Amino acid sequence: MTTPRALRLNALDNVIIAVDEIPAGAQPEAGVIARERIPKGHKMAVASVDAGAAVRKFGQIIGFASRPIAPGEWVHEHNCAVREFSRDYHFGEDARPETIAAVENQPTFLGFRRKNGKVGTRNYLAILTSVNCSATTARIIAREVERSGLLADYPNVDGVIPLVHGTGCGMASKGEGFDALMRTEWGYAANPNIGATLMVGLGCEVFQIGRMKEEYGVIEGETFQSLTIQATGGTRKTVDAGMERVRAMLPALDKARREPAPASALLLALQCGGSDGYSGVTANPALGAAVDILVRNGGTAILSETPEIYGAEHLLTRRAATPEIGRELVERIVWWEEYCARNGGEMNNNPSPGNKAGGLTTILEKSLGAAAKGGTTPLNAVYKYAEPVTAKGFVFMDTPGYDPVSATGQVAGGANVLAFTTGRGSAYGCKPTPSIKLATNSDVYRRMIDDMDINCGDVLDGVSIVDKGKEIFDRVLAVASGARTKSEELGYGEAEFTPWQIGATM
Repeated sequence: MTTPRALRLNALDNVIIAVDEIPAGAQPEAGVIARERIPKGHKMAVASVDAGAAVRKFGQIIGFASRPIAPGEWVHEHNCAVREFSRDYHFGEDARPETIAAVENQPTFLGFRRKNGKVGTRNYLAILTSVNCSATTARIIAREVERSGLLADYPNVDGVIPLVHGTGCGMASKGEGFDALMRTEWGYAANPNIGATLMVGLGCEVFQIGRMKEEYGVIEGETFQSLTIQATGGTRKTVDAGMERVRAMLPALDKARREPAPASALLLALQCGGSDGYSGVTANPALGAAVDILVRNGGTAILSETPEIYGAEHLLTRRAATPEIGRELVERIVWWEEYCARNGGEMNNNPSPGNKAGGLTTILEKSLGAAAKGGTTPLNAVYKYAEPVTAKGFVFMDTPGYDPVSATGQVAGGANVLAFTTGRGSAYGCKPTPSIKLATNSDVYRRMIDDMDINCGDVLDGVSIVDKGKEIFDRVLAVASGARTKSEELGYGEAEFTPWQIGATM
């Protein structure tokens, strides 16, 4: 019988990861025989673990034995649990300055240069809503544009996209929830992948378009227009007026042409969803290797999903460029602990049932794998949700772990391309920012071939993390230059605009 493959990721680990299913009685590691079947991607103990003792993977604590665990046992939620333990943040101790390539030596992509110096990877006209009450009207305008065949005359425009959401009223007119929505709305209008925006409101909502324009100094012109249903005279008149505005904006938008731009103009959003036991072994560290290449070429990578770095934040604080940046990250962790407490939740509500079926047992284990997406370079800034990302290099944005909400914040922050790792097979796309799907294992890559862009499962067959990282980086450049992702081919992206609703709905 062929010996099933397994991985011990660190000499300190007391578990191994089943690359292949391990039948009961098989011996995947010298001296250790499986006492029971170990599913692919799951963990098997290779040493005795006393009740209450730490279970280690990646050389880090991923949980504590809830009962004695014998060598050869399957380690999962039936015998491994989360509990509080202290961490030493060692602020900035591992941060080392990076040598950044000169602009003339950086790889390039073909992008759309905007007047403010940013570079887009797509060229959309967005119909953005201020409130849910104008969502249907925005969708009708976009549908009318499509039916009219108007875009056939504007080949450099990637599309007219309705970006609608479920909030904008029934909320406080000040505070963290309103501020987050304000940042998100303007962040999308200002994203370099959106060359022009038509904003549609009802008129009486809490989120007033005029207030946003005043806050950000917006002057209407060929790249930004707005109207409200009440002032325009109802839905039909608003649709007609919206069509007129779109017709007026398209000629200027179509003048944009792709031209060479350095890699330093890329802001790469990092996401993972539908994670499994391979995520922290294949796709996430491979994406981290691609991030290192991007950062060393002057670009920016945005790690997010604060609940999914919980328990691994001490690895990020060690890389903080300054102690202050590290403390800002810890402050966001504390905010989340308080947020969960006041909403009757807990940080270990994650992993999801699908994550657990794929081999992940605790949020600590999931977070250690998720943090690997951030590579190895210094952490240069920490941002609140949807804040404009202005720092270069590796940065963090505070977002929920829920992928559409998290990615919405990153796009509002300026992300012009996105990389998304998945082990269970997440169905996700993002407009205006193209999303590159990275499968953590070859099974899901083959099974969902129409959704997956890159197979990282071949890392388990000997492809190096370095080589896979280079493959991912090259694909990022190609997509930034206009190559379509699988999610774009399927038409994903409009429904995934999901601003974070913080606070009470009135």
